[in-house]
Amino acid sequence: MNASALFALPRREPLTPAAIGRAATLALHDELALAPKPGLVTLLDNGSHDDMDAHSFMRSLFALRHYFTQIAQAGHDGAGLAVLEQCGIAAEARMLQATGGINTHRGAIFMIGLLCAAAGAAMHVSGGALHPALLRATLRQHWGEALTLRSQRASTLPGGVASRRYGLRGASEEAALGFPVLFDTTLPALTTALGRGLQPREARLEALMHTIAVLDDSNLAHRGGLEGLRHAQQLAQGFLARGGIARPEGLDELQAIADAFVARRLSPGGAADTLAAACWITRICARP
Repeated sequence: MNASALFALPRREPLTPAAIGRAATLALHDELALAPKPGLVTLLDNGSHDDMDAHSFMRSLFALRHYFTQIAQAGHDGAGLAVLEQCGIAAEARMLQATGGINTHRGAIFMIGLLCAAAGAAMHVSGGALHPALLRATLRQHWGEALTLRSQRASTLPGGVASRRYGLRGASEEAALGFPVLFDTTLPALTTALGRGLQPREARLEALMHTIAVLDDSNLAHRGGLEGLRHAQQLAQGFLARGGIARPEGLDELQAIADAFVARRLSPGGAADTLAAACWITRICARP
């Protein structure tokens, strides 16, 4: 299958595990294709990364495209968290094999994988019309307790180590709480921007900056320490306070912020995953 075939289907499909999984792959491509992004890989540049580029991400997407469908089906079938974790571990192995050992999508495997499982489980009660509130409630109802227990385990991954060192809310805790930044910040920012008439590119960039402004992004903390994380948040907050992306100078200012991130080797990978998750929700949900 070539890239044009993979990303050619309509925006909305009937709610099935296959449609849920396909929307996840499309949403990750939405995020990859976006530019300029502070410190992140785009189709045009590598951001703050020396070990990966857009080709790495595309190879990873091809390797992962069946995973999101499989985990949506597992959620539909009532699988427990242990089964979902095994799906994720297998997907991570395929990602690393496809990229030569480069971590392109570990955070997305966890976050969007859980959301796909929740969407699969919600199919039982959605009547074919999935909504964000139902998606979040289903995630917490089915796996909230298990995710809370999981969040108490000490992670040995770089992001988890950084979260523990600096007292940040890591990915596992975000999941146990039902992804509050996603549902309370990123998704509202995206849908509000689209409602104001911004084009998808500008709306997604606006939502990304809203996310960077508030998320305890362990990728930023790992790369730049607590000072680097706070610096990134302050740049995003200042950009939004001056009016965000809709200003005539908005894109130029965002490019300058992107250059500042690269200069300090900062990369908000957690925010990128959260934006991709919001793009996925807009693809599968009837309304926010």
